[in-house]
Amino acid sequence: MDTFYSVDEKYLQAVDELAYGERPMGLRLLTEIINNDPTYAKAHYQLGKIYYYEVHDYQTAGYHFKTCIDLEPTFPNAYYHYMRLLVFLNMKTQVIKVKEKALTVPGVSAASIYKVSGLFQEKNKNWAAALADYRTAFMEVTDKQQKIDIEEAIERVKSKIQQKQAYTYEVIE
Repeated sequence: MDTFYSVDEKYLQAVDELAYGERPMGLRLLTEIINNDPTYAKAHYQLGKIYYYEVHDYQTAGYHFKTCIDLEPTFPNAYYHYMRLLVFLNMKTQVIKVKEKALTVPGVSAASIYKVSGLFQEKNKNWAAALADYRTAFMEVTDKQQKIDIEEAIERVKSKIQQKQAYTYEVIE
């Protein structure tokens, strides 16, 4: 059994375990961290990712992401994943609040936040707002693959707008 001298060492071990596909061990270590120090925000972040992407327990994932942000509002990594969860759950009020907060935090990828916000608008058929968010994301992007993804999203929304216009009929008497 490994002896950990600090919470940070245990956290790094948990992250390593997760990276090597040892989810049960990583989950156990993160749970121990939270049990010993419920204010350790990064452990909440990792648990949020596990519960969202792997376990599909969205309520628990939301709890951990929100707790992470509440405990450490300047921790940039949590905002993107929390917003994705909120968009998935179609929680409009929360999406808006998290987007506004995220865009004020140094280190948060504005392109990613606008892209997720654009997806939310697109899912809710707010084409103009979706296009505006995607265009803002495009202006912020620095990653080549993300640029391609955003360009595809813009074209997808434009296609939906054209499709909608093609089927708009007006009755004239």
